[in-house]
Amino acid sequence: MAGRDILVEVDLGLRRYPIRIGPDAAMGVLETAGNLARANKRSAFIVDNGFAAAHPEFLRSLRAVGQVLLLPAGEKTKSLTRLSEIYDFLAGLKFDRSCCIFAVGGGVIGDIAGFAAASYLRGIDYYQVPTTLLSMVDSSVGGKTGINLPAGKNLVGAFLQPKAVFSSTRFLETLPRRVFNCGMAEIIKHGLLGDAALFERLENLDNLHAGHAELPSIIRRNCEIKAAVVRADERERADRGGRALLNLGHTFAHAVENAAGYGDYEHGEAVGLGLVLAGELSNRLGIIDRAVLDRIRSLVGRYRLPARLRKPVAVGKLVEAMLRDKKIRRGQLRFVVLKRIGEAATKGRIDPALVKEILVQYGARG
Repeated sequence: MAGRDILVEVDLGLRRYPIRIGPDAAMGVLETAGNLARANKRSAFIVDNGFAAAHPEFLRSLRAVGQVLLLPAGEKTKSLTRLSEIYDFLAGLKFDRSCCIFAVGGGVIGDIAGFAAASYLRGIDYYQVPTTLLSMVDSSVGGKTGINLPAGKNLVGAFLQPKAVFSSTRFLETLPRRVFNCGMAEIIKHGLLGDAALFERLENLDNLHAGHAELPSIIRRNCEIKAAVVRADERERADRGGRALLNLGHTFAHAVENAAGYGDYEHGEAVGLGLVLAGELSNRLGIIDRAVLDRIRSLVGRYRLPARLRKPVAVGKLVEAMLRDKKIRRGQLRFVVLKRIGEAATKGRIDPALVKEILVQYGARG
């Protein structure tokens, strides 16, 4: 393993696993697949086709140690149709329980390939190889896998922790700026919910980019934050707080993605907007003052993430999507609200009229 790698451990007892972060961390993928092959265990690589086009040499290296299935990027890939395609691919290879999957791509590929691993033959091992900033700091860590339904996002899924995560920062150099900025939404979120010093660091830094000297340590800090939350509440069962705090802004974000039509907003863009809306809700509830909301809007805007809906969406459609959200309890809307920068809490019994009012304020059609 490259000497420059940063190591973070997700401590889940016997299921603990490492996250390796560094320019050459992905060399560990080839190393691991080679070791598996020598143990007569085969590997399948589910790969984002956009990433494959940008990194043809790495793709050739993957083909040398396993079988490759290319899938398109984008939320529409997280579907039953594409999941069936993965199952057919694995069955065609006559995969057994000794085999494993490597998810090579952004959050979409990680989610669907992870769910295929969780469900094929009732569960086989998998490894996460995140290739976007968003997947490195968030979706590759913690074992949430799943797909979308027309009714809503991530409504079908399973918990399955990866065996390891390999985050090669070199892959970020080919990301379009818009996709890189999507990862910043999750980084801002982690600062808001659990680390005021991280949020202030982001405020004081020049704009982060793929070659920024501070980026590897910021990725590490985000992984540490998420690993600590997952360790305390792996399956999001806490009555209050716990892993649900990682959904700060996401009740709004998932509704926007669903109501606007998957693909109109990148996930990180919807999360950026969701953070502003969660800040507005927290302010309207009298929990944070306007100055805190202004700081959120400023940092979100710095990375060209939307602070209001780009075009009108019916408010009823947005609320309907929220009512199908996984975080609903006994038919009641639940949100993650900010107590202050660096601390969040779950809150139920939110007046739907207030939610609608906020949505209209930010561009929904009443």
